[in-house]
Amino acid sequence: MTLAWRYLLRGLHTETFSLRTPRTHAFLNSGAFWTPAFKRSLHTKPDMPPCDFSPQKYQSLSYTRVLEIHKQHLSPVATMYFQKPLLLHQGHMEWLFDSEGNRYLDFFSGIVTISVGHCHPKVKAVAQKQLGCLWHTSSVFLHPPMHEYAEKLSALLPEPLKVIFLVNSGSEANDLAMLMARAYTNSSDIISFRGAYHGCSPYTLGLTNVGLYKTELHSGMSCQSTMCPDVFRGPWGGSHCRDSPVQTIRKCSCVPGPNGQGGRERVEDFCQAKELYIEQFRDTLNTSVPKSIAGFFAEPIQGVNGVIQYPKGFLKEAFELVREKGGVCIADEVQTGFGRLGSHFWGFQSHAVLPDIVTMAKGIGNGFPMAAVVTTPEIAKSLAKRLYHFNTFGGNPLACAIGSAVLEVIKEENLQENSQEVGTYMLLKLAELRDEFDILGDVRGKGLMIGLEMVQDKMSRQPLPQDEVSQIHEDCKDMGLLLGRSGIFSQSFRIVPPMCVTKPEVDFAVEVFRCALTQHMERRAKKKI
Repeated sequence: MTLAWRYLLRGLHTETFSLRTPRTHAFLNSGAFWTPAFKRSLHTKPDMPPCDFSPQKYQSLSYTRVLEIHKQHLSPVATMYFQKPLLLHQGHMEWLFDSEGNRYLDFFSGIVTISVGHCHPKVKAVAQKQLGCLWHTSSVFLHPPMHEYAEKLSALLPEPLKVIFLVNSGSEANDLAMLMARAYTNSSDIISFRGAYHGCSPYTLGLTNVGLYKTELHSGMSCQSTMCPDVFRGPWGGSHCRDSPVQTIRKCSCVPGPNGQGGRERVEDFCQAKELYIEQFRDTLNTSVPKSIAGFFAEPIQGVNGVIQYPKGFLKEAFELVREKGGVCIADEVQTGFGRLGSHFWGFQSHAVLPDIVTMAKGIGNGFPMAAVVTTPEIAKSLAKRLYHFNTFGGNPLACAIGSAVLEVIKEENLQENSQEVGTYMLLKLAELRDEFDILGDVRGKGLMIGLEMVQDKMSRQPLPQDEVSQIHEDCKDMGLLLGRSGIFSQSFRIVPPMCVTKPEVDFAVEVFRCALTQHMERRAKKKI
């Protein structure tokens, strides 16, 4: 189903309602259709946009039994959201349904993983067909789905990034990329940003620099961290530094330079914040690593740290400095790839850089376990000389069939373009909320990868306490909106919906968030009395 057709089915124009089901006609006649914010009081719970899908009745384990099993047999690490964790039952495009039949707008996408929509009909049909044909055979055999997918994926990457290693997860992809970098350069040290998240395997824990994931156990040798060039929370940056429709409200330290072609100022070439952060990066190279290094890992936009964007031009200069040290440059596209940023299919393209290695996962399979590492023939051959690398499940026929379907849906339904249009619309709407509420310190991002940083006040930029952020999070859930949490202090919200999301759904989400912030400010005022 094309995205344009789905817009019609959702009733964005009243004349299209005749296409909907009798259940929808009853819904519309009830007068419960979504209304603009100015027609409601601040205390009215926003009405959800309609959804042309009815979930099956939940008939599995009771909620109490699920909690008992979880406590007895699953990991004791506390990872579940909300005071009463959701027991999810079914999904449809951007919607999720719990065991009680409640509907939620999913703006977290299973941690940035659902790219084209929950249970997308085309992806589901392809998976069902492949399940009936060939479920699994290892890559020691030839099978068409793997080769068809490799050809499709390689066509989306520039030369010389044409050699693909298929694996199962983002952590595994980054593990392999680390090994590739070291095999190719004969060096060990790898640099990554503070606030970076590149996985939780023993190898990648060295690259991950979020305190929550750090361990006292021996892991991740020869990994060095460097300052994250965060133009909101870092020491430098301001209102012209980011590649985003919304800039930080800090006063910019950029210095206007000479005019470019057509009399336009090329301010990004003279970004003072970029120059100061590059000096910090250069200092790391001069003091914390040997004369030669293996490489540098960077997410085009940091995800787990709260959708952090770097100053324009920073990555380009950083890549040049790394290559001067003999290292390779690795772009971690696990969260930013496959059109989510809107302007480009890959996040590294928005920085005008060409990495030596690209890792990808999450949205690659729309929730199916799948990942990949793409590199140059030269680097791939250097690994083959040093190691017999093999993966039992990498290139699985079912995974590759699903991966091909995801690529086709992204193209057929113009989801990259939708990410750009709807994401920009949402960023500008959220920027209005930032101007309205002092505790919403920063709105940032590109396309459908958006971060909201909560602060005690805009002047101090101190993180809003976790219990207060948690209550806002809970209030959004109670009104039918699921958001992600992130940031070093868990002070930020991540908005990364499936790329099929529409503007009316964005309006609903923004209004829910406004209501949650209003409720929070009322609670804060009562405490002061």
